[in-house]
Amino acid sequence: MDTIEMSPILLSPRGRLVAVFGGGQVALRKCRHFAGFRIRVVSEEVLPELGELADEVVIDTIDRDNVLRHMEGADIVVAATSDHSLNDMIRDTSMSRGIMTNSAHGGGDVLIPSTLHRDGWTVCVSSEGRVPAFPPYVVERIDSMLGPSYDAMLALLVDLRSDIRDRIATQPDRAAFLACVLADEDVWRLLEDGEREEARSLALERGGLR
Repeated sequence: MDTIEMSPILLSPRGRLVAVFGGGQVALRKCRHFAGFRIRVVSEEVLPELGELADEVVIDTIDRDNVLRHMEGADIVVAATSDHSLNDMIRDTSMSRGIMTNSAHGGGDVLIPSTLHRDGWTVCVSSEGRVPAFPPYVVERIDSMLGPSYDAMLALLVDLRSDIRDRIATQPDRAAFLACVLADEDVWRLLEDGEREEARSLALERGGLR
C-alpha cells in the first residue's frame, strides 16, 4: 500500500481565520478558495479585488519581527508573496507554531485543491503538489461529464431520505434503498428529461413504498 502523504477533508469556515501574506494575483486566487472564512490579508500593496474579499487588510512590510503578530489568532496561514525565501520564512514560522499552512512555493501541510462546486455537492482534485496544471484540467473534464441530472439526483435523494426515515426501519435498509435509486437507469432517464416528480414516484414504487 502506498504511503498516504496528504488526506483530503472538507473544513467548515465558521469562526475560522485565514491569514494570507501577499497582495497580488496568487494571494487573490488563494483568498477566493477560502471564501466564507474570515480573511486577513497582509502586504505592502494589495490588489483592489483583495480589499473586497478580505475582512481585514493590513498594509505593512512582512519580516521576522512582525510576522508572528500578523498570524495572531489564525487557524490557517497562507504564504502567497512573490518572494520564495519570504514565503519559506512565513511557512516555517507558522508551522513551528502548529498552525496549518499553505505556501505558494510548497512545503506546507495544507494543499489547496481545484474545486468544482455544484448545487449541494463538491468535487476536489489534487495532484498533491506534483503538477499544478493537472487538477484544474480534471475538474474541467468532470464538469463537462456530469450534467444537470446529477444535481437533480442529489435533490431527489435528499427528498427521499427525509421521506423514508419513518417508513424504512433501519439505517442499512434506508442506505440500500437510496443505493438502488442511484443505480436505477430509468430514474436517471426521467431526471435527464426534467421529469422530477415522475422520477420520485418511480423510485418509491420500485422500493415498495407506493
